[in-house]
Amino acid sequence: MTEIEIGMGKDGRRGYSLDEIAVLPSRRTRAADDVELGWQIDAYSFDIPVIGSDSDGVTSPATAVELSRLGGVGALHVEGLWTRYEDPTPQLERIAAAAEQGGGDDVALLRELYDRPVDPDLIGRRVEEIRGAGGTACVSVSPAHTESLLEHVIAAEPDLLLIHGTVTSAEHIGSDGHEPLDLKQLVRRLEVPVIVGGCASYQAAIHLMRTGAAGILVGVASGASSTTAQVLGVGNPLATAIADARAARMRHLDETGVYVHVIADGGMSTGGDIAKAVVCGADAVMMAAPLAAATEAPARGALWSMGAFHRTLPRGRLRRVAPQGSLSEILFGPADRPDGRTNLMGALRRSMAVSGYGTLKEFQKAELVVTAPPSVRPGAQS
Repeated sequence: MTEIEIGMGKDGRRGYSLDEIAVLPSRRTRAADDVELGWQIDAYSFDIPVIGSDSDGVTSPATAVELSRLGGVGALHVEGLWTRYEDPTPQLERIAAAAEQGGGDDVALLRELYDRPVDPDLIGRRVEEIRGAGGTACVSVSPAHTESLLEHVIAAEPDLLLIHGTVTSAEHIGSDGHEPLDLKQLVRRLEVPVIVGGCASYQAAIHLMRTGAAGILVGVASGASSTTAQVLGVGNPLATAIADARAARMRHLDETGVYVHVIADGGMSTGGDIAKAVVCGADAVMMAAPLAAATEAPARGALWSMGAFHRTLPRGRLRRVAPQGSLSEILFGPADRPDGRTNLMGALRRSMAVSGYGTLKEFQKAELVVTAPPSVRPGAQS
């Protein structure tokens, strides 16, 4: 790939965001009703390629059940408010009020509310709430607390497990006195299908795939509430990150015969964004802001990441998204605005239909074009 000269001593690749690319229609079209949006990971099949983000402002036991009813799945964070409080409604109301007012000390509020320790008994109870109501029980845990909470997570018997951090690697080197998390050993000893992430590069993706994970989350600093790019200076535009993970998946498939699912995480707000993520190589998407805008959302449109209240280096902001309708309306319409933020699955279905593809796997073969010129061209002279 062509390198761009940043300066006399450093080169770099040009990365592309989803806003800078478009799907190129093929020579045929098809009826939208003939398009299939389903996908499968391990033994679990879903009607739509949508995972509700593991943010407390997006996924509660109730919204996880509703997402399952609609054909997707919601990821409940086992370090969130739902496992720290018997009834977190008052805490969620305080966060919602702060998001509406704006300008407050959001970090201090979040730190206060998340200061209560996780109650391990609540992990099993929340999983049972979801499963008992007919939902797929998908839970998420951070890499830093995976070992300490794993016993309780496994005892809860979730259907799917996410090990999700801002940047997750298969190999962590440290001298802080703690036993490093060895994902390769951990994933292979678990019976539950595991999805790991996030990552944003080819090398990180292929190493995570080699842990035996069923899927990887791709995306760093791409979410609406994340400030990782500003605070740490790390990241990769989402279109390029997904494409790099796609290449890693092809190599891993050639080496092992095992297909690892790529899940685009964050940075998508419209049906067109989802379509472009799939064409870049994603099998499914994890969404936050679009689902936080649902009337069923736990915090009335307030959205924040689990890194927003870090004790020494917060990497997220509390923000509020405008209401868009029910979860059903956001996913399936009908839409009453032409901005692409409602009827996301209808938009994805139509994008596939006008491009001539009948399944998500086929749609991954569609061509892409770059619609925005790079600000710096290879070989450009100053």
